[in-house]
Amino acid sequence: MAGQGLAAGFLQVPTVTRAYTAACVLTTAAVLELLSPFQLYFNPHLVFRKFQVWRLITTFLFFGPLGFGFFFNMLFVFRYCRMLEEGSFRGRKADFVFMFIFGGVLMTLLGFLGSLFFLGQALMAMLVYVWSRRSPHVRVNFFGLLNFQAPFLPWALMGFSMLLGNSVLTDLIGIVVGHIYYFLEDVFPNQPGGKRLLLTPNFLITVPSPQEATTGRPSRRPQLSAPSGRATRAVTAAHGAVSPPGQPEAGLYLLLQPSNPFRRLGPPTTLVPQPVTPSAPLHHLSAQL
Repeated sequence: MAGQGLAAGFLQVPTVTRAYTAACVLTTAAVLELLSPFQLYFNPHLVFRKFQVWRLITTFLFFGPLGFGFFFNMLFVFRYCRMLEEGSFRGRKADFVFMFIFGGVLMTLLGFLGSLFFLGQALMAMLVYVWSRRSPHVRVNFFGLLNFQAPFLPWALMGFSMLLGNSVLTDLIGIVVGHIYYFLEDVFPNQPGGKRLLLTPNFLITVPSPQEATTGRPSRRPQLSAPSGRATRAVTAAHGAVSPPGQPEAGLYLLLQPSNPFRRLGPPTTLVPQPVTPSAPLHHLSAQL
């Protein structure tokens, strides 16, 4: 029963997050029995001379052998990939896939210059950075030790990664690529004379979003308004628990209180119209969360 519930919860995860997380886990499982990391790492000579093109993909799928580092990275990949797909990329699956492709190309080039073999951790840093910049007023409680605004989270992760003995250059590449994407997608188009430069190719747009199906127009990324200080919420760094206004920020104790990582964030908000008379108040049009 527990296994069925876990599988059902995983099937409710958005498509891109589910596919990428499953590919990472399966790649690590294959290394335990079938493959060697030497068959997966990025090597330009083997890619372009021996045509081992799969290395362009597997370099983003292997996070090392099973251990604390692997589960730590998987937790953050799953959490922030899902938060992006269910948040600012809701209904924009093609744009989300294009962000992966754009980031992967830049990371491959920078990884070649920096002689890096595996870039999965850089992709994780990019996901965290983009989410943090689009959620600047969210407060993050990092393992119950540090409490700070979301934009500081990528740097805290880089410091924690350094404590684990990982290369800081990998995280730094992810932060740089994430900033380039954020600037081109969110900042430059809103500047005087600016325009959107990152246009999703048509071949990625295979299934229209619900808005496209009903209106015939492509959906746009929702504009995130900055909440007031009183409405600022506290979320955890890797679990996403939210504290009600006026109460202490929720702490994260992953090592002490493990929970189901496949818990849904909640269904999308839907408006349910009610019969409204001329004298009826507006609250008859209620939102069910």
